[in-house]
Amino acid sequence: MSKLSWALIGGGEGSQVGFAHRAAAQLDNNFSLVAGALDVNPDSARAFGISLGLEAARSYGSWRDMLDAEKNVEGDQRIDLVTVATPNSTHFEITKEFLEAGFHVLCEKPLTMTVEEAQALVLIAKASNRICAVNYGYTGYPLVRQMRSMVLAGELGKIRLVVAEFAGGFMADSADAENPRVKWRFNSKHSGMAAITVDCGIHALNMACFITNEKVVEVSSDFASGIKSRELEDDNLSAFRMESGIVGRLWTSGLAIGRTHGLTIQIFGETGGLSWTQEQPNQLSWTPLNKPTCILERGHPDLHLSAQRANRITIGHPEGMVFAFANIYRDLFEVISSVKADTKPHSLALDYPKVEDGCHSIEIVEAMTRSVANKSCWTKV
Repeated sequence: MSKLSWALIGGGEGSQVGFAHRAAAQLDNNFSLVAGALDVNPDSARAFGISLGLEAARSYGSWRDMLDAEKNVEGDQRIDLVTVATPNSTHFEITKEFLEAGFHVLCEKPLTMTVEEAQALVLIAKASNRICAVNYGYTGYPLVRQMRSMVLAGELGKIRLVVAEFAGGFMADSADAENPRVKWRFNSKHSGMAAITVDCGIHALNMACFITNEKVVEVSSDFASGIKSRELEDDNLSAFRMESGIVGRLWTSGLAIGRTHGLTIQIFGETGGLSWTQEQPNQLSWTPLNKPTCILERGHPDLHLSAQRANRITIGHPEGMVFAFANIYRDLFEVISSVKADTKPHSLALDYPKVEDGCHSIEIVEAMTRSVANKSCWTKV
C-alpha cells in the first residue's frame, strides 16, 4: 500500500501533543505530512510548517485557509487524513467543516464541548461517509489490547468490577492558578462542562469501555475543587454501572501529589483479575482465581493476536506513548487504504476509537455534571 497524505491542525512549536502526533503518524512510513495550520498565530503557523518541510503554499496561517485551498485538491495530492490537535472549544467546528468537505478526521479528545455537538458529529460522519476517529491514544498500547482480547474471549469469566484511575499531581500547585497553560483548563468557556474529567477522566472511562466492550449507562458523581479559585473541578470520584451490570469506579484528579501520571485500569471477573499501569506499560498483571499472580510481558509470542499486531520491538525493550499513538494511526492507515481500494481491512484494525466512542464519553461527563448538581444522585447516561 502506498503512503497516505496527512495534514495537521494545531500542535505548533513546543506542543507536546503536536510532537506526539507528528512522530506517531510518520513512525511506520504510512503517512506523509503534506499540509498544516499549526498555530493560532498565522505567521508562526506558516514558519513552523515550513521548518518541518512543508511547501510554503501548503503551510497555512489558519485552518480556514487550509480548508478553502485543500478542498479543491484532487487526485494523489488530496489529503487523506486531517488531525485536529487544537483547544477543546474548537474541535467541533473544525471537525465538522472538514468532514463535510469530504476529509477523514482524527480529532483530539474531548471530541466536543457538548453532547449536542458530539451527536451532530456522529450524524455528519455517517452522512458524509467519512471516518471520524478520536485520539484515545492509550488504547493503542499492546497490553491494553491484550486485556480487551482476554475479556472478550471469556478468560476472566463474567466481568463484575472495573476500577479506572487517572490521578496525578500535575494540577496541584496553587501557584499555577493564573498560569495561562493551566488556567484555561478550568474555564468553562474553553474547557466545557468539566475540567479534570474531560482532560484525564475520559481516557480512563474510555479504557473501561474499550476493554469490556460495553457502554456506561448510569453514574453517581462527586466533583471537588481543591484549589478554590477554579471554576471547574480538579477532582472527581464517581461510581458507574455498565450495560451488563458491571460495577465501575472512577477516580480522576490533578491534586494527587506523588503520583506522576496515574493512569491505571483494573478488571475483575468471576475467574480472574487484570491490572495495568500506563507508567509500566510493558507488564500486565494477570491473576487467575485461586492461583498466583503472573506477569504478562509485552512482546511475548503467547499473547493474543491483537497485542502481537500492536507490538513493534522485541520483548524487554520499553515502548511508550508515541508507539501507542502510532498504533491508532496504523489502524487508520489500513482502514482508509481499504476504503480507497474498496477492500476489507483486518477486523482488528477496526478497533480504533471512533466518533461514537468520543460521543459516548461526552454523554457520560454530561450525566456526571447532572449527578453532581443533584447531590450525587444516580443519573442515567
